[in-house]
Amino acid sequence: MIWRPLSLMLGLATLAAVWLGPLPAMADQLFVGHMVMHVMVVAVAAPLLAIGIAGGRMDVSSRIPVLFSPILASVVELFVVWAWHVPALHHTARTSLAAQVLEQASYLVVGLLVWLAAFGSVRHQRPLAGIAGLLLTSMHMTLLGVLLAMSGKVLFEHTGSALAGLSPLEDQQMGGVIMLIFGGTAYLLGGLCLLAGLLRDKSETVTAG
Repeated sequence: MIWRPLSLMLGLATLAAVWLGPLPAMADQLFVGHMVMHVMVVAVAAPLLAIGIAGGRMDVSSRIPVLFSPILASVVELFVVWAWHVPALHHTARTSLAAQVLEQASYLVVGLLVWLAAFGSVRHQRPLAGIAGLLLTSMHMTLLGVLLAMSGKVLFEHTGSALAGLSPLEDQQMGGVIMLIFGGTAYLLGGLCLLAGLLRDKSETVTAG
């Protein structure tokens, strides 16, 4: 089916645009740039890649079902994402190229883990778990976005905020809004799509019966 290789190519193109374009330099100066990179990797590139891989030879979710448990995958992503937003680790990723590469690679790995757990072969064995995993991820992404957007204290001070016409606090709050709107919404929509597919399958089963 053509939509799978197309989705895979779009996912790879998204990664190339994020990592090879102007965003890494922007992320060194602005928290907003960091958050755009984060959201593009986990909420755009990762689901596109997972859809392209799901059901194909590269889909290892059914071969390692324990690792690709949707709930476990969501918890792993929670720890990785929140750890990189601890101010000390975030500062390290902003000031060290090696740390930034590690950060971005970990975002991609956990993003693929969650989306492939939900959309891969293993989901046919436990569709409700896939829905729950995406909704749980949506919740913790939304919570992180709210905390950053509503915080009255600067946690991540970036040197280029003033150049962009933003105070460090405004920069941080805007980054939180991006996480809230795009990060949380992507996983919520993914969960709702799986739920719609499950209800459709149930309806067809009842009709056929």
